[in-house]
Amino acid sequence: MNAQATATPPTETTTDAFAERVFTSALATTELLSMYFGDRLGWYQCLVDHGPQTADELARRTDTHPRYAREWLEQQAAYGILDADLTTDPVRFSISPAVAEVLTDTNSLAYLGPLPRMFAAVGPHLSKLLDAYRHGGGVSWAEFGADARETQAALNRPWFEQQLAPAIARIDHLHTRLSRPGARIADVGFGGGYSTIALARAYPEATLVGFDVDDESVQMARRAADAAGVADRVEFLRADGDEAATRGPFDVVFAFECIHDMPRPVDVLTAARTSLAPGGTMVVMDEAVSDEFAGPADDLDKIMYGFSLFVCLPDSMSSPPSAATGTVMRPSVLRSYAEEAGFTRVDVLPIEDFGFFRFYELGAD
Repeated sequence: MNAQATATPPTETTTDAFAERVFTSALATTELLSMYFGDRLGWYQCLVDHGPQTADELARRTDTHPRYAREWLEQQAAYGILDADLTTDPVRFSISPAVAEVLTDTNSLAYLGPLPRMFAAVGPHLSKLLDAYRHGGGVSWAEFGADARETQAALNRPWFEQQLAPAIARIDHLHTRLSRPGARIADVGFGGGYSTIALARAYPEATLVGFDVDDESVQMARRAADAAGVADRVEFLRADGDEAATRGPFDVVFAFECIHDMPRPVDVLTAARTSLAPGGTMVVMDEAVSDEFAGPADDLDKIMYGFSLFVCLPDSMSSPPSAATGTVMRPSVLRSYAEEAGFTRVDVLPIEDFGFFRFYELGAD
């Protein structure tokens, strides 16, 4: 096929139009980072818990500095995030139910409050990222720290807790297999452990083993399992996905939003295949990006490129030799990894409207 004939035509723009775009981006960046303060300092939650407040009242209740609180409150009102009652002296600020749900309701599928933490985690490592972009290497998940780790766990948690069991239950053959007494389930790259816990609750006669390379994630997941009352059936191990081969057989191996982060995904997929019981399959949940690169993209691809530039690709490349997949893992890339790992089929499961994600089933039958 003639590549020139299929190339996306360049988008015409003017100097003034692009300057306006950069300025708009600066406003959006300011907005996102200001939300980081509101999240981490507990200001949003305090407004939810105590209603309209002055800057002094907010500062007193959150043990923060009143001058900074006032500047932040005014900025939030200026951006239309918070509401300001100008009829009072001093001004009182409040948060609307819709804004509160997005920024503070940890059970809502619309919850995005921790999202600024992911980008805040990048800040201290910009010089190291620049060096990696010049010479190779990267920044590991452990180095990005609590902000990145907690963001991913918190954003996925409501989807796992509310939607994962119903989604899997609609896939008859998976649901039947997982419902059998004594079923064994593996969760590779479990992060905060909420996917494993959701599966344990949905399938009470199953036992589950989780594998993750990040020690802090293992500790977080163990605490979550204790709190959920499933620790007797769930084991979280600090180990890479290769360890699954020695802990099988498993009826189903899951990998939720992690294959694209792995430096050696084929090795992990091979270990998962080896660990499967006869007739077992692997389920991979990863980003529902477009099938091919085509220049200008939709918002989903755009945000995934953002995560890839700053977090996922550097994490993967911090452990050479690396496949250097990146967050924007096209379906064809996963299929190539699966085939190299010995799987003979890769099917897209009919699970739709599950956040930003697509579900694949990998089989070797």
